Amino acid sequence: MLLLDRDRLDGNILRMREKLAPFNVTLRPHVKTNKCLEVTERFFADGRGPITVSTLREADFFFAAGFTDILYAVGISPNKFAHAARLLEQGADLKLVLDNIESARLLAEFACSSGQAFEVLLEVDCDGHRSGIAPQSTLLVEIAHLLSHSGVRVSGVMTHAGNSYDSRSIAEIEAYARQERAAVVEAAQLLNEAGFDLSIISIGSTPTALFTQDLSGITEVRAGVFAFFDLVMAGLGVCDVQDIAVSVLTTVIGHQPEKGWIIVDAGWMALSRDRGTAKQRVDQGYGIVCDLSGQPIGDLIVTAVNQEHGIISSRSGNPEAVLVLPVGTQLRILPNHACATAAQHSGYHVLTEGRHLGYWPRFAGW
Repeated sequence: MLLLDRDRLDGNILRMREKLAPFNVTLRPHVKTNKCLEVTERFFADGRGPITVSTLREADFFFAAGFTDILYAVGISPNKFAHAARLLEQGADLKLVLDNIESARLLAEFACSSGQAFEVLLEVDCDGHRSGIAPQSTLLVEIAHLLSHSGVRVSGVMTHAGNSYDSRSIAEIEAYARQERAAVVEAAQLLNEAGFDLSIISIGSTPTALFTQDLSGITEVRAGVFAFFDLVMAGLGVCDVQDIAVSVLTTVIGHQPEKGWIIVDAGWMALSRDRGTAKQRVDQGYGIVCDLSGQPIGDLIVTAVNQEHGIISSRSGNPEAVLVLPVGTQLRILPNHACATAAQHSGYHVLTEGRHLGYWPRFAGW
C-alpha cells in the first residue's frame, strides 16, 4: 500500500514556490512523478496551470481534466506525430521537443502533409548527461530554419541538468545550476541572433531548482520529484528524510534470527528495484524502515527484495542490531526513487497528521 502524507506534500510544494518567487519565473511542474489529478491540482492556486509530461498518455489525461498548457519533454518520435496532432486539434497548447536534424525533417514533412501547426522547443545539452544539442552549435539554427520553413514554430529552448543527481555537495549542485542556466541562455542568444524570437527559456531539475542563485534569462522551471522527495534527494542534501511524502506500508510476516533478517510482504513489486542511493555516501538499500508514524527505526533498511518479499536487516550487517519486530507489525518504507516506487501502485492512501483522508488514484500506460 502506497501512503502519501498530504502535509509533507503541501510543504514541499510551498518550498519550491517560495524559492522561485523572487525570480519571477513560471513553475511548470513535471507530473510524471505523481500521475495523479489530485496531486497535480495542488501545484496551482486555482487547480490548473502549465505542466510537463513524459508521455502522451499523461498529456491525454491531464488535457481531459482541463490542463491545456502542456510540454511533452521527451524527444518526439515519428510514430507519435499523429497523436500530438490530435491533441492540438482538440485545443491543447502542446509543445514538443527535439534535438536532431532527422526528427526535425520528419516533423516538417508531417506538418506540411497534415497542415498541422506544431510548436517546438529545441533541447540543449547542458552537461553531457543525456540528450540535447551543444549550446554553441550552429545545428540549433539549422534545425530552427528547417522547421520554420515548414510552418513549425520554434518557440524556445529547454535543458535538464541531469548530472546534478550525481552531486557530492550543495556547492556542486549550485555549480550545475549555473551551468544549466548558462547553456540555455547561450543557445537562446544564438537563435535570437539568427532571427528567431523565443518566448520560452526552460530549465529543470529538482536539485538545481532548489539551489539556484540566478535565473536571469530564464522564463520557466520544470521539476517534479520535489513534491514527494525521496532518499536520493535526501542523500544529495536537497531535503531531509522527514520531508519525504511517500512511503510503502508493509507487514512483518516472518524472521530469520540467525541471519538477522526480518521478512516483510513488500518486495520489488511494491518498492521497485531502484538502487539510486547505492552510489551515494550512504547506501539505503531498497529503502529506510520506519514505524507507523514515519520515524526511522535504528539503522534498519530493506537490504534485499524478491518479487513479493522484502528482507530487512541492519545497515551495519550486525544481526544483534536488529530489533525483534513481531509478526503482524506494520512498518513504512521510505523509497529511493519516488517516481519508480509510485509507478508500482494504482493510487495513494492519503494521510494528514496520521489520519486517513481518502484515496487518490493514479494512472499508468504510455
